[in-house]
Amino acid sequence: MTNQKRVCIILGTRPEAIKLAPVIQVFQKSSSFESQVILTGQHREMVEQVMQLFNIKANYDLEIMQVQQSLNDITCRSLQGLEALFKEKKPDLVVVQGDTTTAFAAALAAFYQKIPIGHVEAGLRTDDILNPYPEEANRRLISQITQLHFAPTPWAVENLHRSGVLGEIHMTGNTVIDALLNVAATQAVCNVPGLDWDSYRVLLATVHRRENWGEPLLAIAQGFLQILDKFPDTALLLPLHRNPTVRVPLQELLGNHPRIFLTDPLDYGELVGAIGRSHLLLTDSGGLQEEAPSLGKPVLVLRDTTERPEAVAAGTAKLVGTRSENIFANAAELLSDPDAYEAMANAINPFGDGHAAERILQIVQNYLGVSSETST
Repeated sequence: MTNQKRVCIILGTRPEAIKLAPVIQVFQKSSSFESQVILTGQHREMVEQVMQLFNIKANYDLEIMQVQQSLNDITCRSLQGLEALFKEKKPDLVVVQGDTTTAFAAALAAFYQKIPIGHVEAGLRTDDILNPYPEEANRRLISQITQLHFAPTPWAVENLHRSGVLGEIHMTGNTVIDALLNVAATQAVCNVPGLDWDSYRVLLATVHRRENWGEPLLAIAQGFLQILDKFPDTALLLPLHRNPTVRVPLQELLGNHPRIFLTDPLDYGELVGAIGRSHLLLTDSGGLQEEAPSLGKPVLVLRDTTERPEAVAAGTAKLVGTRSENIFANAAELLSDPDAYEAMANAINPFGDGHAAERILQIVQNYLGVSSETST
């Protein structure tokens, strides 16, 4: 179609791939758009798993990933690769997601070419520029040059208004709920050698945040051990991040415990299956704070700040920090008090209804002035 608009959707990490998969799918089904999926390569294997799960293929891959790459490396190589592509493709809109270095570099590259930017999951804030680092700065910087802000919640909308950003602000819900419900409907499973899901209350944990490296990571691990010591009917499933800064200390501290199951990163289907079978989650992940409540699982957040205060306010998540005694006390309450557990498990998820990507498509159609007709 000669009147199609060209939209470039940029991603580099697994969370971006998960949250952009529903967006990519609706744009690819629309006859109004020619969509181009561009990978920076900030992550490699974990992104490929998600792309396969959602049956999505990339049009271009910058392949920037290097061993022990720095934030400068990621930013510079992404800017250079995207400059050439944007000059060649001349997109009508560039879509980025969240607060990764890929998202920041892609938004900046689009701005340098005077291409409008659509920011999925806009408006998250901790109001601490170094926590999480560099994400809080990335999302604030992206907001300053964005034309279409796709905010997941009323809280995020208010953050954007308070920030005085330019561009249109739209509340869409979070696309991660679209992705989660899509995968959960397939009855996803997670089989871990040696782990009998029916014999234990399984605690699903993930730890990877840069601000938790070092002493906080060791304290978190001690908190896990205290929980397992107090509650012999529990087991811990801990998929390990590939970064050796995180992976090695956790292996050394937890690897010999008979009820701790350390695995490689789960693919997204397995992760959804694990959330569904687990009793509760302990995590420093942002996405899991959004996903677990949709499946009725309480979340203890292993951070001192969160850019998702909606989850805390709704009662689906609790901010417990990284001190071992706090982690133990809060987990012990949920494992000992059925009323406390049910209150969190049954709280309403504030992050959306599974139709965020459809709303984003409609907003972009209106912004670019194209027909809403779609093809099947």
